[in-house]
Amino acid sequence: MQLLALALYHRDGRPAPRVLRFRPGALNILTGESETGKSEILDIVDYCLGRSTPNLPDEPIDRTVGWYALLVAFRDSRMVLARPRPAGASTTQAMIRTGDETLDLPRADELTPNSNVAALRSQLSARLGIEDFRFQPPPGAARAAFDVSIGQAALLCFQNQNEIADKKALFHRQTENGIAQALKDTLPYFLGAAGPEQALHRYHLNEAQRAQRAAQRKLDDAHRHAAAVDASGLALLRLAQSEGILEEVPAAPAPSETRALLEQALTVTVSTIGPVDLRDRRQALNDERRDLREQLQQLDEGLALVERWQKQGQAFTGELNLQLGRLKSLDLLGPERDHDSTVCPMCTRPLDEPDASAAEINRLTEQLSAELDQAQTIQPIRDEHRRSLQTEREAVVERLRVNGAQLRELAASDERMRNLQEQHVRIARVQGRIDQALTAGTGSSVGDIGRLSNDLVLAQENVATLQALIDEDDVTAETERRLTDIAANMTTWAKRLNLGQAASADEVAISLSQLNVVVRRPLGRLPLNRIGSAKNWIGYHLVAHLALHTYFRLHNRPVPNFLMLDQPTQAFFPAKIKDATTVQDADWATVTAYFELLRDVADLNEGALQIIVCDHANLTEQPWFQEAIVEDWRPVDGHRKALIPTDWVD
Repeated sequence: MQLLALALYHRDGRPAPRVLRFRPGALNILTGESETGKSEILDIVDYCLGRSTPNLPDEPIDRTVGWYALLVAFRDSRMVLARPRPAGASTTQAMIRTGDETLDLPRADELTPNSNVAALRSQLSARLGIEDFRFQPPPGAARAAFDVSIGQAALLCFQNQNEIADKKALFHRQTENGIAQALKDTLPYFLGAAGPEQALHRYHLNEAQRAQRAAQRKLDDAHRHAAAVDASGLALLRLAQSEGILEEVPAAPAPSETRALLEQALTVTVSTIGPVDLRDRRQALNDERRDLREQLQQLDEGLALVERWQKQGQAFTGELNLQLGRLKSLDLLGPERDHDSTVCPMCTRPLDEPDASAAEINRLTEQLSAELDQAQTIQPIRDEHRRSLQTEREAVVERLRVNGAQLRELAASDERMRNLQEQHVRIARVQGRIDQALTAGTGSSVGDIGRLSNDLVLAQENVATLQALIDEDDVTAETERRLTDIAANMTTWAKRLNLGQAASADEVAISLSQLNVVVRRPLGRLPLNRIGSAKNWIGYHLVAHLALHTYFRLHNRPVPNFLMLDQPTQAFFPAKIKDATTVQDADWATVTAYFELLRDVADLNEGALQIIVCDHANLTEQPWFQEAIVEDWRPVDGHRKALIPTDWVD
């Protein structure tokens, strides 16, 4: 993974972002005056790779930028990793976009959170090739297990201006709480000395050691509470009886009887029962159960529908009965009660609107009676349909019950088969112990103690086997061997830069225990914090990280293929300097040597390593240096150039 571009988007949504382009597989130099934002680039990249807080100064970045976006390239694909400016102290929001080699930075109006930091790190880890590796700390360690990810790999890719000149710490964020231990835990994996297989062996060893301690405690308790009976022959008889080899064993058999019973136990033949594959039968039952549940759901839906029809029919016939009762209560069913419909029958006054005639009311009554009869005729059909559905439902429920019983019987059969196989293994083990006891002419211990002793022996054998696997892995020795390979380049480059104590050094190496550079001389080891001057501290940091990344690339390790360095020449200029090019008496030969080493290591890796340097220095007389410059933030015609454009601040 290498960096192609970094973009800053204004908070007001203006369409043109501030974009920095990088060249993959080469030395990239961003030079300029102080206080132009060079040091913030490293923090922004770190934030886009999944860090929760950007750790940026309040002004002017925090006041102007709303989104940060990073365009990264893999072997055959690209990703956009965008993070919004956190509203509070931190944020987990992120935007991820993947594509082919045509993918570029998004427009401002396309920025919207579609993921989170966990998913971002997971995708980056997968694309880098980081395996599903969960680091298991050794027994008794206070720290918890964790998954190795881009979070630890990124620690190997950054050196800010305070870290690159630190004589006590070598790696990014090493002095923060828990980071140093995380580096010690994961550096062997990134070097290729450890992996998921070794972690699994160590995890199993921890579990086996725990089981061994438990077996030892049980055995000690059994010894403390053992009865006077300690004859080994009697113990084996009891053990054989417990496993069903012998049916009856006397409470205190004579020695001859004990031997006869032990020999009888050896004559019991144990048949080997192979595993029975019931997967097809179980699958058929599961398929049948799924179909029955679907039928049951359909029947329940049908019954619910019939119930709704029933309620609607009852409401309808009730309304018909109510209206029919009202008509009959008028006692107007006979034609003999007909009257003038234009005159009120009570007061004989003319009506504005004529009443319905008796004949009309009679016809309406007959119509309602016919509809009521028809509705009552449908009711038995509906009842019969409901009974039919209920009968079908009961049949399906019964089949589900039978199906469940069959599945439970299959599970019980599997369990019985496993128990039988385990019993046969135990019987064979007991017979082996009896044969050994008879051959040696001695017995064993009391039954419970014998069983617990056997458990302890098995636990110890398991621990020994796993310990042998771990000893074969020997992660510590393999890590040291690989660090020795890295030390070869470190030693050569340290002498090339003429660093302090390097001329007489047998080896310049990285100490995993100290997480720092050590110089091995004939007079003894010398750690970096005992070597003077910031020039040497920075130089040793450079050779260590360049050699480390060269090793990563040579062995195709899952670490991002870039190294970001901030102010590697700070030791050669005053602390408060506006522009390094104005300093005439600086050790420009050494500065040039530092940059030449960066250039040569980038060339040595043949495009597999990208080096990005933010610095005050500008070697104007070196054509290769000028070709490596991607941004120069020095005033041009009175116009100031910086990470944040002038019009953004204005």
